Amino acid sequence: MLHYIIKRLGQTLIVIFVVTILAFGLVRLAPGNPAELMLPETASEAEVKAMEEKLGLNKPLYEQYWMYISGMLKGDFGTSFTYNMPVLDLIKSRIGCTLKLTLCITLFAVILCVPLGIIAGSNRGKPADFFAMLFALVGQSMSPVWLAVLLVYIFSVKLQLLPAIGSEGVIAYILPAITLGFPMAAEITRVGRSGMIDALGEDYITATYARGVKRRVVNWKYAFRNAVCPVITLIAIGMSGYLAGSVVVETIFALPGIGQLMNNALSNRDYPIVQTVLVFMAVVFALMNLLVDIVNSFVDPRISLED
Repeated sequence: MLHYIIKRLGQTLIVIFVVTILAFGLVRLAPGNPAELMLPETASEAEVKAMEEKLGLNKPLYEQYWMYISGMLKGDFGTSFTYNMPVLDLIKSRIGCTLKLTLCITLFAVILCVPLGIIAGSNRGKPADFFAMLFALVGQSMSPVWLAVLLVYIFSVKLQLLPAIGSEGVIAYILPAITLGFPMAAEITRVGRSGMIDALGEDYITATYARGVKRRVVNWKYAFRNAVCPVITLIAIGMSGYLAGSVVVETIFALPGIGQLMNNALSNRDYPIVQTVLVFMAVVFALMNLLVDIVNSFVDPRISLED
C-alpha cells in the first residue's frame, strides 16, 4: 500500500510539472495583451511597453517560465495583474465558497440518488426502475445553463423563495447546488442501477438466496458493496471538478468562488491566476483519484493496489 501511494504521488508530481508547461504556454497563445487590458484605450505604445516591463512580460518566455516555476517551488504563485495581490491569497479567499457549493452538490446527489439507483437495480423492470431511468435520462440530457435559468425564473422571479445571486447563508447555495447536482445525480442513478444489476447477476448472490437469506439483506449487505465502487469513483470525479471551480454556475449565480475567479482571469488575461488555478485543478484531480483507489480497495478487498 505504501509503495503504491509513493508511486502515485511521484506520478502526480510529473503530471503537475506537465500541467505547468501547458498552462504557461496555452494562456500566452490566447489573443490579447494583459498590459493593454490594464490600461485605458487611449494609452500610448510607450505606456504599454512600460506596463509590460512592470509585469515582466517583456522577458523571454523561458525566463518567464523559470521565474514562475521557481517561485511556485517556494510557495510564491505570483501576483495577480488584475487584483494586484498574491494569487495564493486570492485562492484562499475564494476556496471557502467553492467548498460549500461542492458539499451541497455532493449531499444533494448522494442522499437522493445512491438509494434510488440501488432500488432501481434491485427492482429491474418495475415502476421504481422506470422512474429512476426517466430521472437519469432527463438529468443527463438537460443543459446546466438552461436549468439555471429555469430555476431562477421559477424560484427567484415568480415565487421569490430563493435568492438568484450571492453567497449569504446556506439558502443561497440551493439553486446552484441543484443546477450542478441534477446531472451528477442522474449519472449516479444510472451507474448505481447498472452496478446493482451486474452484482445481482453474480453466482454468489444466487447461492446466498439459496441459503434462505432475505432479499433485503442480500441487496444491501452483499450486492450493494460490490455495486458501490463505480459510484464512489463517479462522486470523487464530480467533486474534483467542482472543487477546481464551476465556472458557469458560479458566474451565473454570482458566487465568489474559484470558478468565477478563473472566468475573470481569462477575460483579463491574468496569467498568474490562470496558471495557478490549472495547477490546483491537476493536484485536486490527482489526489482525489488516489483517494478513490484507496477507498475502493477497502470497500472491495478484491481490488489490489499493488502492481
